[in-house]
Parts: sequence; C-alpha cells; structure tokens
Amino acid sequence: MTQKSTNTVWHHAAVSRQDRERLHNHKSAVLWFTGLSGSGKSTLAHAVEDRLHKLGISTFVLDGDNVRHGLCSDLGFTDADRVENIRRISEVAKLLSEAGVITLTAFISPFREDRNAARKLMPHGDFLEIYCQCPLETCEQRDVKGLYKKARAGEIPFFTGIDSPYEEPERPELIVKTGENSLDECVDGVIQLMARRNIVNLSSVKTCQ
Repeated sequence: MTQKSTNTVWHHAAVSRQDRERLHNHKSAVLWFTGLSGSGKSTLAHAVEDRLHKLGISTFVLDGDNVRHGLCSDLGFTDADRVENIRRISEVAKLLSEAGVITLTAFISPFREDRNAARKLMPHGDFLEIYCQCPLETCEQRDVKGLYKKARAGEIPFFTGIDSPYEEPERPELIVKTGENSLDECVDGVIQLMARRNIVNLSSVKTCQ
C-alpha cells in the first residue's frame, strides 16, 4: 500500500509496552482466528476471552461483523475490500498489542498473503495464527446466519467457499478442529498454546469472580 501521509514523525511514548505488560502481569499477543464462515471463529474467540477474563487477563476481541459496523463500514466484500479490511484490523491489533492487551481477532481472512502481512506487522512470536478447521459441508449445514443459503441463491457475491476461495494456513501455530471437538476442548487447546508460549503464566494469574 502506498503511504499517503507526509510530514509525520513517529512519537516515542514515555510508557513502553513492557511497562504495560508488567502492569497487566502478562505478555500481550495477537490471536488470529481464521476459517470459513460458520467454522466457529467468533464463538471460540469469545469463549477464550471469557476464560482469560475470569483469570484476570486483559483482552479484547475484534470481531468481523462488529468491525464492519464502524471501522470498516465503508468496505464491501470484493477481493480488494477484503484486503483493506484485514489491513485495517492488523493495524488496530498491533496498537492493542502495544497497549499490553491480548487481542483476539475473528475474521475469515481468506488470503494467506493478507494473514502473512498481519504477522509481519507484529514482533516475532506475537502473532498466533489459529486455524478453525471445519469442513465446508459442516459450515453450510450450520449456516447460523443464513449466508450460505443466500450465496447459493446468488444473493451474496464473492462469498468465501462458494465463489471466492479460502486459502488454508500452511503453518499455523494451532489447528482447532471445530467441526469435531467441543467448544471447551477448543478453548483448552488455545489456552495451552498461550501457556507454552509463555504469554500467560497460569500458576500466577488471579481469578476474577
């Protein structure tokens, strides 16, 4: 993307990311949930956030539908708009990470190039790509929002999995089989990944009632 802003200078804050992490008593990171519509990305992201919140961990979920009500309300679903949507989300996720917050994003984000661009924005190890693996048939059977039915009827163009491709992650940090495993099992897998990466220390976090 061409940089259009000119005459701008980066201002270094007096409070560092490390200062904020010490305040929160955990490291910050970006958990990037990707998968087809209906694969359970949002459900899983919010369930993980709920688990982390109860452990006293600072979190924020960037949800695909919610973001399109404001920050990305001017974008459609063409390939170009999808690229810009993910670019904006990546920048917001980076800012939240600098704030010392564990950020969870739930977006189809169908293109590897865009997900890799998001990864490159973050310091090494801060970006955890979590692939919500679920067969198209299962996602279509769920069709919680009725989107697949509309897409099959030609009412929604550029729908991922129908007439627009989804490029599976090649080396995600975690694959969760949301079409097979229970929600609790999937949440456990994500939490265990975070513990292995020393993002959270489960033995030292406080429990919120």
